[in-house]
Amino acid sequence: MHKEILVIDDNPDIRLLVSNILKEQNFIVRTAANYDQAVFEINKKLPDLAIIDIKLDKVDKDGIDLLKLITSKEKLIPVIMISGHATVQIAVEATRLGAYEFIEKPFSKEKILNYINRALESYELKKEKNIIENKLFHSFDLIGKSISIIKVKKIIDKLSNSESRVLISGPTGAGKELVARKIHKNSNRSNKPFVIINAALLKENTYEKELFGEEFEDGNISYGALERANKGTLLIDEVSEIPFETQANVLRVLIDQKFKRLNGSKDINVNIRLISSSSKDLEDLVKINKFREDLFHRLNVIPIQLSPLSSRTEDIPLLIDYFKDKLSEINGVQQPNININNDSLYTYSWPGNVRELRNLVERITILSSNETKSNINKIIDDILNPKTTLVSNKDLFEKSFSSPLKEARKHFEKEYLTTQLKKNHGNISKTADFIGMERSALHRKLKELGIKGIN
Repeated sequence: MHKEILVIDDNPDIRLLVSNILKEQNFIVRTAANYDQAVFEINKKLPDLAIIDIKLDKVDKDGIDLLKLITSKEKLIPVIMISGHATVQIAVEATRLGAYEFIEKPFSKEKILNYINRALESYELKKEKNIIENKLFHSFDLIGKSISIIKVKKIIDKLSNSESRVLISGPTGAGKELVARKIHKNSNRSNKPFVIINAALLKENTYEKELFGEEFEDGNISYGALERANKGTLLIDEVSEIPFETQANVLRVLIDQKFKRLNGSKDINVNIRLISSSSKDLEDLVKINKFREDLFHRLNVIPIQLSPLSSRTEDIPLLIDYFKDKLSEINGVQQPNININNDSLYTYSWPGNVRELRNLVERITILSSNETKSNINKIIDDILNPKTTLVSNKDLFEKSFSSPLKEARKHFEKEYLTTQLKKNHGNISKTADFIGMERSALHRKLKELGIKGIN
């Protein structure tokens, strides 16, 4: 299939020259002579590659704005910027914003074709990599033989012909997103969009924009999650984090199946299947007026409860074998020889649940694929039972045993997280990844425990 290239330049001679060069190579070519035409062409259909002149007809808008528009829609699409009088600063800015290459006019036929072919080749490789990773990660199955997992699987099967809203509850890392994907995959909407919005990761003033979208004076539109999920499924992850005021607007959408974009005047009709998830108890939040009771009842039509991994340890051997197979395929390495009878795997509390176990298996898969079973056993023991943990510290031990359970747990969590942060030189992302928590959840826990930045 021939690639489609969009050429944007206000100089007709340049447009004709580049178009002829591309057509000779059997590319499909679309052109735009000014900023407004370019916006129209981009919104109509994204090309496989865009060639954009920096200077266009508008004083307040230029090629950099078009570059931002394209990358906001699809960051992988390669964009080649061209200019006859650009500064080094503009070239650096274009590259920083995602431009594949920057070419100064005049340029030779060979030069521009070389850049185009390289850019398209890179684009195809990135797309292929994303497809493989998405296919593998998004095809993860719900693994387990425990009573709780069998119960969840049965509910998912019963939901296959249903449009009911679902509320998935459970601790962080237990597999809430996976369950939502399975529900979507088994539904009549399986060939329609599956969109995720993580309420815990949004800034306080961006919830409505992310949900409902926004209209701008220049005619550009930022589509929200509701609109992107039209005819498909929308998962609102950590729905408890949506501000109380915004919850009323979400409720109105569920009732009316329509909404207005920010700064918009026209009703947007949507037909979505809504799935919500939460690691907090929404009923408890309702009691203290942190979550709307009417919205809770609208979301909680079909409740699904996921158990922590520590309460279903019989699933650990199955999960390890499953992740070994998947992760070795993704990373292109040999499967590690993990001893599923290692006591540490069953006595460890798994605060990060299945995600933490998956991270452990991935770590072993990448770093220890050629190690012996005994060496891997020792690595697992060292990771799950670090000798440096401060539980062994005499003062902490005595302090914990002379305190109520709640206080003792707080002492342990504070010392444990402080130790892990020090190990990772204060890097929140690395610490969250190691302990199996989401970055946002770790931030909240550190704030709750009064732990400040560590260098």
